[in-house]
Amino acid sequence: MAMTDPIGDMLTRIRNAQMRNKTSVVAPASKLRERVLQVLADEGYIRGFARTEMDDGKSEISIELKYFDGAPVIRKIERVSKPGRRVYASVRNIPTVNNGLGVSILSTPKGVMADHQAREENVGGEVLCQVF
Repeated sequence: MAMTDPIGDMLTRIRNAQMRNKTSVVAPASKLRERVLQVLADEGYIRGFARTEMDDGKSEISIELKYFDGAPVIRKIERVSKPGRRVYASVRNIPTVNNGLGVSILSTPKGVMADHQAREENVGGEVLCQVF
């Protein structure tokens, strides 16, 4: 059976693993997921990730979660644009998360990037998720 929301699935896996204080979590691999994880790693929300190839030709991503003083660095991670309702934002309407303390991840024509980088590049796009 095909997965309808792969990004939402990955974010839920991260959220669930952090509630159980896991050090890492595994998710199926895709280019879009890797790009979202790269933004999370660049912003300091996760330690890193690694792609591994399986014997049957499929790939998976191992995500290393980050904690500070025993508490998860990611306090809130939620999907904004869903398969049933896509949310797009122009460069002037890119949402800020907690007055700039969090980050919105956007899929733009110039690639997947954080909200502050999209403002610098002067591009809008689909708001994938918000992290704080």
